[in-house]
Amino acid sequence: MKRVWKAGPFALAVMVFAACLPGFAAADAALQTVPNARLVGEGQMRFLGFRIFNAQLFAPEGTYDPRQPFALRLTYLRDFKGTAISSQTIEELQRLGVTDKARLTDWKNQMDTIFPNVKSGQTITGVRTKGGQTEFHFQGRKIGTISDRDFTRVFFDIWLGTRTKNPSLRARLVGQQT
Repeated sequence: MKRVWKAGPFALAVMVFAACLPGFAAADAALQTVPNARLVGEGQMRFLGFRIFNAQLFAPEGTYDPRQPFALRLTYLRDFKGTAISSQTIEELQRLGVTDKARLTDWKNQMDTIFPNVKSGQTITGVRTKGGQTEFHFQGRKIGTISDRDFTRVFFDIWLGTRTKNPSLRARLVGQQT
């Protein structure tokens, strides 16, 4: 009995320490939301030499299929306002050819409501659900959903589509390059 009591506080301390590590909870959210989630690939986004975020892609059995559930976890390496993240997302969607102003405005409003301000080391995980929706998790906690399947497709195309601005990051994420 004494031995179990000593192991209990140690195990609790390990779990508390692990939960404080950047991205730990977000990885857990990805694993819970995507069936049999395994890491497909990972890479880092840089812009003009500045490190922006680390990205990890999780998919069933580690095999990415854009028509199946997957999770893209971004661990930010700089501080950003949530509204700046949504504004940059809209710019990328426009670059990818989305021109419907009403739809872009609707998506921007939804993202402005969902995305929190982030500090370096914090994570936002976007999950493509089985139903084609996008769920967002911040530090492992679900913070919102955008139900529009068209949004899901073009949103993830920013990083995972063939017309991405960063093809080398895409290749690393989808497991085509180490």
